[in-house]
Amino acid sequence: MDPVMANPSTDPNLEEFHIPDYILVPGSEVEILLDVPACPVLVFVNSKSGGQLGGELLITYRSLLNKNQVFDLGEETPDEVLRRLYLNLETLKRDGDKLAPEIEEKLKIIVAGGDGTAGWLLGVVCDLKLSQPPPIATVPLGTGNNLPFAFGWFLDLQGKKNPGTDRASVLSFLEQVKKAKEMKLDSWHILMRMRAPKEGPCEPIAPLELPHSLHAFHRVSSTDELNMEGCHTYRGGFWNYFSMGMDAQVSYAFHSERKLHPERFKNQLVNQGTYAKLVGTQGWFCASLFHPSARNIAQLAKIKIVDRHGEWKDLHIHHRSIICLNLPSFSGGLNPWGMPNGKNRRYKDLTPPYVDDGLIEIVGFRDAWHGLVLLAPNGHGTRLAQARRIRFEFHKAAADHTYMRIDGEPWKQPLPNDDDTVVVEISHLRQVKMLATHGCRSKGFHDPTTPTGHEADGEESNDEDDSVGEEFRKFGAAETFRIPDEVDISHLS
Repeated sequence: MDPVMANPSTDPNLEEFHIPDYILVPGSEVEILLDVPACPVLVFVNSKSGGQLGGELLITYRSLLNKNQVFDLGEETPDEVLRRLYLNLETLKRDGDKLAPEIEEKLKIIVAGGDGTAGWLLGVVCDLKLSQPPPIATVPLGTGNNLPFAFGWFLDLQGKKNPGTDRASVLSFLEQVKKAKEMKLDSWHILMRMRAPKEGPCEPIAPLELPHSLHAFHRVSSTDELNMEGCHTYRGGFWNYFSMGMDAQVSYAFHSERKLHPERFKNQLVNQGTYAKLVGTQGWFCASLFHPSARNIAQLAKIKIVDRHGEWKDLHIHHRSIICLNLPSFSGGLNPWGMPNGKNRRYKDLTPPYVDDGLIEIVGFRDAWHGLVLLAPNGHGTRLAQARRIRFEFHKAAADHTYMRIDGEPWKQPLPNDDDTVVVEISHLRQVKMLATHGCRSKGFHDPTTPTGHEADGEESNDEDDSVGEEFRKFGAAETFRIPDEVDISHLS
């Protein structure tokens, strides 16, 4: 097929973000571009996120860019899109196309949605193991928006709150993406195992009650090496946090209400207001009266960690909520870890919350009043530890359940009623490339632009541990996970 000259964009500034059809759609007529685009982008939008903002943003991006480089996640999944694109790029490179390797090298991804949507796409990029994985920028459309907060995408170039959906706001965001720096972000693997019940429901947790990134093994792979006969085993991953206790209970109440009355949750500000009210109505401001000591994490589980030196040790806590943090952002931009002062003997072994050091920050809260300290300047929770791995062992206790949450998605977790044990173990997995604005709150230990005011662990963190099996490494969406057809992706926030 003879190449044709590409039609110039009506706005010359947009040509640097443009990807021609023949790159995106296999078999299309080859185009010749006068200039190689400086910042080619793929845009994924969850049109059901943020009330009507997602749909409006989708329309604006499609009006500015090639409509074939802008995807509605309600119509096509990111693994389908990226598989098709990268297969076509390989074919074009093999045939001697000059533009294909340039696009592959410079490609960037924009994902607009909640943290659940962003985590979905991050997992896909991770699982596909691309030779040149593209860095990712996030547009805040959800309730928490912790990824955009952490990497500086909550404000545009004029200091206005994102996401603006008009033409000027989207152009401003694209300009930020072009100037953004790349940072590495750790991901964390979570394994949960419980004895299969001898009677009662086959599934201790209903499939649609699970977070989208936590999957029962038999629905993923019957040959998974971590599966265990007689047990229900779940495996998944997260980018932002795992939490258990009072915060997860409030989140569960919010998500339950939204499932029952979706018509009441079509506005981002209303959603955040409803969430705040639930904190009060759940009784966590008077936890000692409304929630017995049996709800303390220490009464429910024995906790062990692997510290920065690689040694297992017990972690003793007296809190009703525990958060394992990967990012310096929680519940819409709060920073539970803060910045420990290395001159304080109490924190002499603690570092800032680097997002690429292979360590997870563990923070505890006693009640909702304790949580309010996060609203004060330099406020933080109780810093418990920084760890390479953390393991919870739940034995028979006074409570028959607790609440857990991964990146904003909660579930009600049954606990043993006999001598069995429920185990949850979190360990470092690998890394993905993020796009960040200069001066964002996230700090990278291996980022040359980050000032290191504290001594951190100087050991290089491998992206992968070659000693673990293939199934252990997967948690995103490429092979191991596809969102079921019956799941409404508006809940990925």
